[in-house]
Formats: sequence, structure tokens, C-alpha cells
Amino acid sequence: MEAYSEKVIEHYSNPRNVGEIVDASGVGEVGNPVCGDIMRIYLKIENDVITDVKFKTFGCGAAIASSSISTELIKGKTIDEALKITNKQVVEELGGLPPVKLHCSVLAEEAIRSAIADYYRKEGKLTEDEIKAKCGDTASHCEDCHH
Repeated sequence: MEAYSEKVIEHYSNPRNVGEIVDASGVGEVGNPVCGDIMRIYLKIENDVITDVKFKTFGCGAAIASSSISTELIKGKTIDEALKITNKQVVEELGGLPPVKLHCSVLAEEAIRSAIADYYRKEGKLTEDEIKAKCGDTASHCEDCHH
């Protein structure tokens, strides 16, 4: 078993921004019960800026740490800045993840994109094609997980 970085352990032990936002501007949920990791991100967006973000994650320590760090990365950022966050950045911020846990960082990226897509759908200003062009296909890719 590969050791986790101190930052992963810290974010798992003391996760930031846990909870939910009742009147969220957008909510994204990704994951698959088969994998065991389910991640839900809640966004509060005002004037295209993410003013608050919370998460609830059912999963392993790496999934919780990935959720926690990703909320810190996007809080206070514009929507466009948040859409540029990649799973690679999540891994780098955490000081690395074991290869079998890299999918957790992908889930964090997908959950952010899914929540932003939900926000755009609620606003009703963009077509579904425009949302997919901005956010990517927000359907979870976790069906391909084998671990």
C-alpha cells in the first residue's frame, strides 16, 4: 500500500467546507455505488463568482480529501476559473495520490463541472449544447472504474 501525503491525511482528518447549501445555485453529483465513491458539490454563485461551496462525499479518504481540496480551489473564483480546475491540479495540491486513487481527483473535477452545468440549466440562458461545450459531458465516467 502506498502512503498518503500529509496533505491528503490533513484534508481527510479535517475536511473543509463539509455540508450542504439549501438554496444552492447549482448542485453536482457524480460517482457510482459500484465504485463506492459518491461526491456531491453545492455551489452558491453570485455575479458569476462562487461565493460559497460545500460538499458531501461518501467514499474513501482520498475521495474526501479530493472533495475538500477542490472546494478550497474554487471558492471565490469565477465560473470560468473553476471550470479550468483539473484533476491533475487536485492531485498536485494534495501532494500526490496513489495510482489506484487517481479516480477520486477525476470525480472532484467532474462534480465541479456537474454543479456548474446544473447552475446553467437553472438559469436557463444557455442551450444544452452550450452547457456541454462549457462544462463537458457531465455524465459520470465512473462506470469504467475497476479497483
